[in-house]
Amino acid sequence: MAIMAEFEKQTFMPVPPGELFEWHAREGAFERLVPPWQTVRVLSRSGGIGPGGRVELAVRKGPLWLRWRAEHGEWEEGRFFTDRQVSGPFKRWEHRHECLPGEGGGSLLKDRLAYEVPFGIAGRWLGGGLVSRDVERLFAYRHRRTAADLSRHAAFAGCPRLSVAVTGSSGLVGRALCAFLSTGGHRVLRLVRRPAEAGEVRWDPARGEMDGASLEGLDAVVHLAGENIASGRWNGRRKTAIRDSRVAGTGFLCRSLAALRVKPRSLICASAVGYYGDRGEVELTESSPAGTGFLSEVCRDWEAAAEPAREAGIRVAHARIGVVLSAAGGALPKMLPPFLAGLGGHVGSGRQFMSWISLDDLVGLLHHLLFSGMDGPVHATAPSPVTSRDFARILGKVLRRPAVLPLPGFAVRALFGEMGEALLLSGARVLPKRALEDGFRFQTPDLETALRVELGRE
Repeated sequence: MAIMAEFEKQTFMPVPPGELFEWHAREGAFERLVPPWQTVRVLSRSGGIGPGGRVELAVRKGPLWLRWRAEHGEWEEGRFFTDRQVSGPFKRWEHRHECLPGEGGGSLLKDRLAYEVPFGIAGRWLGGGLVSRDVERLFAYRHRRTAADLSRHAAFAGCPRLSVAVTGSSGLVGRALCAFLSTGGHRVLRLVRRPAEAGEVRWDPARGEMDGASLEGLDAVVHLAGENIASGRWNGRRKTAIRDSRVAGTGFLCRSLAALRVKPRSLICASAVGYYGDRGEVELTESSPAGTGFLSEVCRDWEAAAEPAREAGIRVAHARIGVVLSAAGGALPKMLPPFLAGLGGHVGSGRQFMSWISLDDLVGLLHHLLFSGMDGPVHATAPSPVTSRDFARILGKVLRRPAVLPLPGFAVRALFGEMGEALLLSGARVLPKRALEDGFRFQTPDLETALRVELGRE
């Protein structure tokens, strides 16, 4: 006899049912709905959410990769769609996704799920509780993400949809931004350094090569490309690569934009809080002076390299980005293993400040900058920077692990050299003054909330 489990979740959404349905039908919706703590690879996809649409995934569960094939079935435009597992880890999985009228012109997102774990009664007894909790975490995250994204898009509902080029589109921030913009109905053009596919333009800043004609008529460019500064110890070659990828790449892009017949109105150019160097407990706003050191010099020259675009009449905003927190990549996943093992703790003295921002808030702020009139430096950091000691304490609390084993400064220097000194033992207390004054709202303004959302520990 089949032993079915059922699950249902309903959440109010701040848009009409048709807009809610369209959000799910657009490119990027699947990527926005994958929880950051899950590792999922899309192996193939076709047909969208209508009947006959198919997707094949590889889902990581511990050390295993599980194949999951699903297809869409019943569907009514603007109201509902369904999907079911064709093959995968469940004995049966059937999901109905409804967009219902809500109060005040809004809508209700209703997910109804029926599933059966394998191995009958034994499977339900051994793993049914864990599966149930995973399902609850999954849909809690998906509803939160959907509501948050729709709210961000609704804030600029009266503005026209944009054509936006994005460099660094394969990186952690670029992938999330492209998916977010696509679900909002914006046209996204990815600048890539490999052979271009549909919706892409190849560029090679090192060789000064780009099809400039493909950029004619864009509304905006978001420039995120740059060499990873934390991928290994710094030597002369690594420092040159870090600098050139930012300064030379930005200069080439901005000269190319300035030469266009129809120029974009806006350029949102990444920078970093490394601009300020090691500044102790001093509260820093966008009017604070630059610091000293390699990263500070790179950031100053990085921002200056955008001058050709500004001189050509393009609005240029420099997003000085802090430590980006996401369970999907970047610094946070590297921190988790020692903390989960009970071996985590603060770094060095523990007094240095970490100016951080959640990935979703960074994506939201970049979106905000596309529509706002702000130019010049804008801090892309949460309003509550924390010390290394407080970060370790809060992460330990979220993971329910002790965080009492510090990593001494001498060990950081021995392991990572100058990179460790700059990234782990230095700090700056950076406040997002201009973003807050311009009306931007952080969804996860405090560290504990951000970590719980990213790690599925709400």
